[in-house]
Amino acid sequence: MSSTSIRIVLADDHPVVREGLVAILGTQPDFAVIGEASDGAALVELALRLQPDVALVDLEMPELDGVAAIERMRATTPTQVLVLTAFDSDERIIGALRAGARGYLLKGAPRAEIFAAIRTVAAGGSLIQPLVAARLADHLARPAPPSLTAREIEVLQLVAQGLSNKMIARQLGISERTVKFHIGGILTRLAVGNRTEATTRAAQLGLIDL
Repeated sequence: MSSTSIRIVLADDHPVVREGLVAILGTQPDFAVIGEASDGAALVELALRLQPDVALVDLEMPELDGVAAIERMRATTPTQVLVLTAFDSDERIIGALRAGARGYLLKGAPRAEIFAAIRTVAAGGSLIQPLVAARLADHLARPAPPSLTAREIEVLQLVAQGLSNKMIARQLGISERTVKFHIGGILTRLAVGNRTEATTRAAQLGLIDL
C-alpha cells in the first residue's frame, strides 16, 4: 500500500457482495481496502479505529442501519461516505444525504463510475449517480402537500365520523360559526369542493384516519 492510497472500508451484510467489491477495488493501484463490516455498528467502530478516507456503505444493514451509521461516522470521524445500495426511494436518498453521505450510487453501477465516485468523494467532492440525481430533482420539484392546522385536523376528523357542524361545535367547545369557518379553510387548503372530498383527500395525505 503506497502512502498515496485511498484507504477504504466496506460495509454490506452480504459476504459475497463484499468479496466482489474487494476484488473490483483491488484492480486500482490507488485503492486500499483496509476493513470490512457486516453491520452498521461494526462499521462505526471500524471507522473510529482505522480512520479510513472513504467508507463504501450499504443502507440496509442489521444492528444499525446505514443512515444511522453515516450520522455517527460523520459526527466522530473525517471519513467521507459513499453509499452503494439497491435502494432508490426518495426517502432513502434524502435520508442518506442529510446524514452526511457525499455520494450515492445504485448497485449495478459500472465499475468506472464506482472508481470515479470513490476518488471524487475522497478528494472532498460529491458525486450522485445521474439516475439518483434525476429522482432527487423530481422529488424536489414536486409541490409540498397541503397542510392543515391542528384544529382543522380535529374538525375534519369529526366530519369524517359523520358529525354535523352543531355536534362538532358542542364536542370541541366552539361556536357553530367557527366550525363553518374551519371547514371553509379546509376546503380551500385541500382544493376540494365538499366535506366528503375533503375527508377522502385528507386520508390520502395521511392527515386523518378514516
